[in-house]
Amino acid sequence: MEQDTDYRLEPRKRIALVAHDKKKKDLIEWVRWNRAGLVNHVIIATGTTGRLLEEELGIQVIKLQSGPLGGDQQIGAKITEGEIDLLIFFWDPLEMQPHDTDVKALLRIAVVWNIPVACNRASADFIISSPLMSGAYQHLTPDYEAYIKRVVGME
Repeated sequence: MEQDTDYRLEPRKRIALVAHDKKKKDLIEWVRWNRAGLVNHVIIATGTTGRLLEEELGIQVIKLQSGPLGGDQQIGAKITEGEIDLLIFFWDPLEMQPHDTDVKALLRIAVVWNIPVACNRASADFIISSPLMSGAYQHLTPDYEAYIKRVVGME
């Protein structure tokens, strides 16, 4: 049986920002609107989105690979390592992506590690305006130790 473990999210959050091509304009507008709240946090983004954010807003962004070139997987890896506190991913549900499996894997890993996820502007607005954004937060993360130590029979 899994037991939750808790750890403290500091007031300065590590926020991953990702957007599909047809949603990049929406994300840029959202970040522009929320710039004052975001500059106090660490911003991590996939390559193209990160470059656009830096150019448009003049904020420092940790840039990973472009999503289709592995950036989604890099963000997923950072989530598993506890290096990302929340994910804002403006994805396009109406268009097939060449890296759909990576997108699903990223969203899945965010849920596995119980981090807040916003997939559209409305949910991103709710997260960014939460009083939990500016303070510390005791975050519960599932303890997967029993899963890791399970005995697997070879048939």
